[in-house]
Amino acid sequence: MTRPRSQIAPLHSPGAFHCVQRCVRRAFLCGVDRYSGQSFEHRRGWIEQRIRLVAECFAVAIDAYAVMSNHLHLVLRIEPGETLRWTEDEVAARWVRLFPPREDSDAAIEAKCLRLLTDPQRIQTLRERLGSLSWLMRCLVEPIARRANREDGCKGRFWEGRYKCQALCDKRSILAAMAYVDLNPIRAGMADRLETSAHTSAAERASQAKKDPASASSPLKPVAGSLRPTFDLTVADYLQILDWTGRQLAQGKRGRISPDAPAVLSTIDHEGTRWTIRVAAFGSGWHRAAGSAQDLMALAERMGQQWLAGLRLA
Repeated sequence: MTRPRSQIAPLHSPGAFHCVQRCVRRAFLCGVDRYSGQSFEHRRGWIEQRIRLVAECFAVAIDAYAVMSNHLHLVLRIEPGETLRWTEDEVAARWVRLFPPREDSDAAIEAKCLRLLTDPQRIQTLRERLGSLSWLMRCLVEPIARRANREDGCKGRFWEGRYKCQALCDKRSILAAMAYVDLNPIRAGMADRLETSAHTSAAERASQAKKDPASASSPLKPVAGSLRPTFDLTVADYLQILDWTGRQLAQGKRGRISPDAPAVLSTIDHEGTRWTIRVAAFGSGWHRAAGSAQDLMALAERMGQQWLAGLRLA
């Protein structure tokens, strides 16, 4: 049964979410269409550029992303209260970056900002939108749809009408969702190492650590966005956990968990077995939310339900 998005992601409330946006029918976001032989790989760059733009404009932190052939994943934290610290000039400038004037000139951009600043009510509306998850997803995917339709010479829907949204109720759930998203290309057989799983936050972090080994010991931060990090892990810790988790979830394994789990994993989950189950469950176990049993029961009560899928996992 479809539920209002506001029950999972309440308006004007901070939260962490795993979002998935899929293409309709056989539309290709990226990859190679095996029917026509046409390559859409260049569109991955469109998505990554757009992710960075919305992260710079919204009150959000992008903790992980993966651009797949017909869908994309985001793990993000949004903080609507952050927008209250922005001046009216800053709100107008951020909005105009998202919706620039047709005439791409400094004068036209300045004129549009000035028009917005003459309407305080409009500025307040834009301030609220820049802290909204729904508006963030809209500003991310709509320009990509228009650009892809122009390239394909067609009209109509490019994305499914609703994006999938899961609430992440605690830090462990956020990390598990990040691991699930970063390992997507490896589970799909598109890559066999983190460094080669292109167009993911894992590949970005691994590449940066290779170029600058000292950065591997720095705290794990969002790949985009201005919100503060919330994890007591280093980049090296996270990449080590990813590497180990990927080996346990590799295609063809019978589920045997090796005893050589990274020591840092014990600070997240007491058992490696439970951790891998949590990560894998984002594919079919968790539904509207992931977290502790108490968190899921509280969300179920808020939604007027007796239970939520995933309680056994919690």
